[in-house]
Amino acid sequence: MELATLKALADDTRYSVYRELTNSSAPLSAQELADRLGVHANTVRMHLDRLRAVGLVEVESVHRGTVGRPQHSFSAAVAPTEADTAATSATLLAGLLGTLAERTGATKSEAISTGRSWGREVAAQSQGRGCLPVLDIELSDLGFSPEVGRGDGTSEGGVRIEFLQCPFRELAEAYPELICNLHRGLCEGVVDFVGGGRVLEFSTLYDPEPCHVTVATATK
Repeated sequence: MELATLKALADDTRYSVYRELTNSSAPLSAQELADRLGVHANTVRMHLDRLRAVGLVEVESVHRGTVGRPQHSFSAAVAPTEADTAATSATLLAGLLGTLAERTGATKSEAISTGRSWGREVAAQSQGRGCLPVLDIELSDLGFSPEVGRGDGTSEGGVRIEFLQCPFRELAEAYPELICNLHRGLCEGVVDFVGGGRVLEFSTLYDPEPCHVTVATATK
């Protein structure tokens, strides 16, 4: 989901308008939507304009054979499948939580700490694996398409894992301090819990180098 779409759906009323359209078997007018949601029709029209701008809503002019302006009816641009709806809802929830965290003053260190707790819980499910395999599996499951390299070129060495994709890119662009540092904390939590290594560096979306983590592993 693109960032513009995410932002468009982040408003509670606007999302309610979109949800009514996706759940309706027939197009609805602004007044019908207003009646269902208990808000003024002009408010609904404003939100419909925003949804149309990002391609989520289609409009049709209905001529009833009388003098005057045609009535407009609105429908969701694409009828979502159950999986699409679940994905949209999950993305919306993540965006709302990001907004909430930002408004309540969540800090970089708090994001890292939360990510570490998440990473430890994930690592606790691993059995008999080293920190790098566990981290690689978790990053793959999350959709980062990790690519393990040989080293980072620093004096301490280490194994560099590139993130070829970012499943949270739109969220990271909107809330880089929170999302990227949640990711960093997750990596640190996995490595710390499993043991046998430590995170040397973590490059994020807003750093010059491509996103990656470098892990130093213990040598015998």
